[in-house]
Amino acid sequence: MGILSKFQVYMPERKGLLSGALFMSAMSSLMGILPFIFIWLIVRELFKSQIESSQAVISVYAWWALGTALGGVLLYFLALTLSHLAAFRVETNMRRQAMQKIMQFPLGFFENNTSGRIRKIIDDNASVTHSFLAHQMPDLAGSILMPLVSLVLLFVFDWRLGLACLVPIAAALGIMSFMMGSQGRYFMKKYMNALEDMNTEAVEYVRGIPVVKVFQQTVFSFKNFHDSIIKYRDMVYKYTLMWERPMSLYVVIIHGFVYLLVPVSILLIGNGEDTSIILLDLIFYILITPVFGQSIMKNMYMNQAVGLAAEAVRRVEKLTDVEPLVVSDDPQSITSHEIVFKNVSFSYPGSDTKAVDSITFTVPQGKTFALVGASGGGKTTIARLVPRFWDVDTGQVSIGGVDVKHIAPKELMRHISFVFQNTKLFKTSLLDNIRYGNAHASNEAMECALEWAQCREILDKLPRGLDTVIGAEGTYLSGGEQQRIALARAILKDAPIIVLDEATAFSDPENEHLIQQALKKLTQGKTVLMIAHRLSSVVDVDSILVIDKGEIVEQGNHHELLEQQGLYADMWKEFQKSVQWTVGKEAHNA
Repeated sequence: MGILSKFQVYMPERKGLLSGALFMSAMSSLMGILPFIFIWLIVRELFKSQIESSQAVISVYAWWALGTALGGVLLYFLALTLSHLAAFRVETNMRRQAMQKIMQFPLGFFENNTSGRIRKIIDDNASVTHSFLAHQMPDLAGSILMPLVSLVLLFVFDWRLGLACLVPIAAALGIMSFMMGSQGRYFMKKYMNALEDMNTEAVEYVRGIPVVKVFQQTVFSFKNFHDSIIKYRDMVYKYTLMWERPMSLYVVIIHGFVYLLVPVSILLIGNGEDTSIILLDLIFYILITPVFGQSIMKNMYMNQAVGLAAEAVRRVEKLTDVEPLVVSDDPQSITSHEIVFKNVSFSYPGSDTKAVDSITFTVPQGKTFALVGASGGGKTTIARLVPRFWDVDTGQVSIGGVDVKHIAPKELMRHISFVFQNTKLFKTSLLDNIRYGNAHASNEAMECALEWAQCREILDKLPRGLDTVIGAEGTYLSGGEQQRIALARAILKDAPIIVLDEATAFSDPENEHLIQQALKKLTQGKTVLMIAHRLSSVVDVDSILVIDKGEIVEQGNHHELLEQQGLYADMWKEFQKSVQWTVGKEAHNA
């Protein structure tokens, strides 16, 4: 089967485990039929005992029935053992290989995929494959072999009674095929999509619980989360009702074979057939036909399980079906830190619109350039092309005369520090969070970074200081405080190139002042490319690039751009109005 060949990819050195589990399962299924045959033989001997004694033969058949039953259980246990070993191997390797691939993806991949979605797809779907391999796959061989063997046995003793058994079985198979057809596969896809959406929205809701509690809202304030739950409920409920009648009819038919066997047996006896032989055959078919019915039911559940496992593997592979970051076979070193954009154009994957169109500019080493413009104009995209969040479609981004594509990713990361609006702190100690910038930094360098980032007052109010664990025992930092910790991390890294995405955008006035002081220390003597939302932060930079619809429409320092009376001048006028309005409002409130 195709799904099994996919599993083999995740356990190349243990392929025999799957084959062994299937073989043991097949032998167990065959052994499971033998007790019924021996029971029938015992009944046959009891019929004979009216004429002659057969106690010894009955005893032998009884021991054989017990032995084959126990043998079937033992073989099934071995099959489960092998399948569990295979399941753990596949689950582990699926997670490992997926994460190895993701670690090679451009950083832009993580902009388009939330952590909740990535976790759901990799972790949960790997668990689905484990459940299938460990608990359901051992029944795979039996679900195929048992109907074939049972079908042969139906015609071995009396083909007429066998045909009578096949009528309800054939009807049941038709109903099962209908239920497990294209509609069933379509539902499975919708079911997995609904679970994925609900999990993603749940993660976002949990992250936003502080906001919900502050504003005394409920789950309904997170409309997407609520809608994903309702969508899942309606979809499952509708699907269940759709199969209510077919499933009821299936259960009645698959257990109704006796209503055909008994009339057929009476007709055969009425036509002069040997009564004892017909009764013996009737008993055999009553014993063996339920086994056939059970195997059909197992087959139905097996098809569903196979579809679920195949969908799980497909989703993991779809997530990781991304072109990895291309690494040069002959990487070059960075000797200087001038940033050059040369006729750069870029479109996001799946989009026909250019986010950046024919951009050309140079940031000399040690200079600070700012990107300003309306939201969605391409500022963030330009800044993130430097550290290769994505690779450009055309043109070239270079550092020190070297195309960033020809710089080893680790070296590129060593030379660039990021400070973004949305700061990411790990749920570990403040010391560990800051040391992510430079794990080998000395204590003196750590103290210097803390002083420059204006973090001392944060540490002084925490009982455990740098050893305080974020999120533990109700310890949380404000947005501005988190930003200062992130700045300390960037200062400790001491990279020669800094990419800033308006670090003060969401800070209160007090934190903004402290962060601005930290930024001056961070950017001193560095090559800086910053995204500015507040024009007051770009007045003193070396050059300002005004971005509109992915293009540079103006360039110059603050005074030069004001003299041009263009887009920047209009933006500055609007900014001044907003400042005056804010000051006036504060004075009025005072």
